[in-house]
Amino acid sequence: MFAAETLSYRKAIELPGPVVFDRAIPDVIGYLRLSRIPVPSSMMEAAQRCRYAKKVFIAPPWPAIFEQDAERKQSFGEAQATYDAMVEVYSELEYELVPLPLPLVSIKERVQFVKAEISLPTRQQA
Repeated sequence: MFAAETLSYRKAIELPGPVVFDRAIPDVIGYLRLSRIPVPSSMMEAAQRCRYAKKVFIAPPWPAIFEQDAERKQSFGEAQATYDAMVEVYSELEYELVPLPLPLVSIKERVQFVKAEISLPTRQQA
C-alpha cells in the first residue's frame, strides 16, 4: 500500500490543477497503527516530506447507510476505529480535516461542496 500511495503521489505532482486522492500515504500509517504494527520511521518521514493540500476531506461512518458487502468487509465498529485512526494521523500531521456533509446528500451536492472547499469554480447549469 505504501509503495502504491507513494507512486500515486509522485504521478500527481506532474498533473496540472488539483488532484483528489481517495487514499494517501497517511492512510497507510493509520492502517498500520490500527493493526498494531510498528510504523517505520522512513514512512513517517515520507508522510512529512510528501505533503498534500492542507484540507483533507473525511467521512465518518454513517450507521444509517452502513452495510457490509463483498467490497466493504469491515464491521461498523472496525469502520469507526479506522475513522478514528485516520483522524489521529492526519491531525498529527497537521492537516485540516473537513468532514463531508451528513446526512448523505446527492452526488451533485457533494461535488459542489468539495469544489467550494478547494476553491474550484462550479459550472452553472441552465
